[in-house]
Amino acid sequence: MASPDKQQKRAKRAKDKAKRNRAGGPKANVVHPLLANPLVNEPFDDVEIDLSTFDFADIEANGFDPAHFEDLFQAMNVGERISVLAMCLVFLQYPVLELVIAEEGEESAIDLMMGLLIVYRGLFHNEDEESALVWIRGEPFKAAYNEASSILQQKYARGSSRG
Repeated sequence: MASPDKQQKRAKRAKDKAKRNRAGGPKANVVHPLLANPLVNEPFDDVEIDLSTFDFADIEANGFDPAHFEDLFQAMNVGERISVLAMCLVFLQYPVLELVIAEEGEESAIDLMMGLLIVYRGLFHNEDEESALVWIRGEPFKAAYNEASSILQQKYARGSSRG
């Protein structure tokens, strides 16, 4: 059995660690510091999304109702207040988008993504389609999007849903 002094030191370390965890401090082994933020890392964990009712063929034929993506747009706006990179991380983790990327062709997924980004820019930045496309094609967004994609690939390669 450890001496009382060692037991006290262990108890203090455990107490300090528990306090750090409760305070929401950065998690160890995070692929990127932004993934330590629950608003950026898996922001849709507490959102009810029934993927079985998602009908991509209907969206392709008739377009989408922005109201159905309100949770995505709100989370993206929160992310964008942190940085464009954070917004891209949020965007790429949206379950519906992940489903489309996994199950539909690349062109279809890109069309949906572009549509969502254009609507987002219209809602939160009062931009028309042309202005939104200029922003999407701009280097700051493209660089943030590519970095977010790379971060998430590393995260998923580690097999950790928490970053």
